[in-house]
Amino acid sequence: MKKKIITSVAAFLILGVFLTLNSCKNEAKEKKKKEVVKTVYASDVIPFFEHWSLILGDGSNVGHANNFENKDFFYTANDGKSNWVVFKAPNAGHTHGTSNNTRTELAQSKKWTPTTDAKLTATLKVMNVSVTGDARVAASYAVVIGQIHSADGLENEPLKIFYKKFPGHTKGSVFWDYEINTAGDDNSGRWDFSTAVWGYDLSVVGTDVSTYPEEPKDGISLDEEFSYEIEVKDGIMSLKFMSEGHETKTFTKNIIASEYTTKADIPEQTQKLFVPIGQDGVERAGAYTGEGCFFKLGNYNQTNGKSPEINKNWCSGAETHGGDIKKQYEDGNYTEVWFKTANITVSDAAYSNDGYFSKNDFLYKKEKK
Repeated sequence: MKKKIITSVAAFLILGVFLTLNSCKNEAKEKKKKEVVKTVYASDVIPFFEHWSLILGDGSNVGHANNFENKDFFYTANDGKSNWVVFKAPNAGHTHGTSNNTRTELAQSKKWTPTTDAKLTATLKVMNVSVTGDARVAASYAVVIGQIHSADGLENEPLKIFYKKFPGHTKGSVFWDYEINTAGDDNSGRWDFSTAVWGYDLSVVGTDVSTYPEEPKDGISLDEEFSYEIEVKDGIMSLKFMSEGHETKTFTKNIIASEYTTKADIPEQTQKLFVPIGQDGVERAGAYTGEGCFFKLGNYNQTNGKSPEINKNWCSGAETHGGDIKKQYEDGNYTEVWFKTANITVSDAAYSNDGYFSKNDFLYKKEKK
């Protein structure tokens, strides 16, 4: 009898130890699960969001995006090597301000004049551009990944950095545009002059809706990392573009003294691309002198659903599924850009950019009503 009792007690003790060990294992598993699902925010990857307001692909202004994510437009991803900040924008959604295009983009909280010092650097890769559009439209299949924007006057842009890839091509083009700061009060005549970095510039388009130019030999593929540096000093904008396996390219442009003050100064590229649609203005002699400028960084989708009859350079006639974001994401009608690093340096003379946001936030709210 004693032997049986002892055996039962031993079994009970063994069972107790087993249950305790199992419980500890389960607790450890639960703890590990919680650690795995911990959100990595964009501000953990690139800790500089106090310098920016974030505009989403639905047109809303988030403000400073510290410890923020939105799974439709702005979140983080890991490619197996590094964490990246993801900026995503559909072909159609609500826009911010007067633009035709959606964006998930950071806009600098402070502005500065071109005679003061300002610098922006970034390392990124483009993961997707729209699969539909009109090949004859210069902006189709493109995304702007960095800008200098004026907050004053006509709110023009001395710099837009583009990535563009035609359907069926493996490699796309990186190029930058300078937009004139149009003389007078009528901005309808403004135009861009485009410069190729790797591949083509903005002016290279298809011969009909779905016939594309030859693939660029020195282009950049989707998911291929590259970097840019933008520096403004004493009115000179200096640009540098770098990517492993590609030639490093540098450019400079004076943004306080115009090259385009007469019709005779309009470049041949612009004569062919913009003048035929009535965009044939000239620039004020001082270009962007004295205007408050600011950086933008992220994903400004250049493909939209508006008819090319409205503007054959900027209206793509792409698929938008009536603005249904989920459907656009399902069939490739969106842009997606990942940033790994970025840094901003601005002079102490920089000052508030609140006026730009309040004006354009008002236009967004008015459109949504």
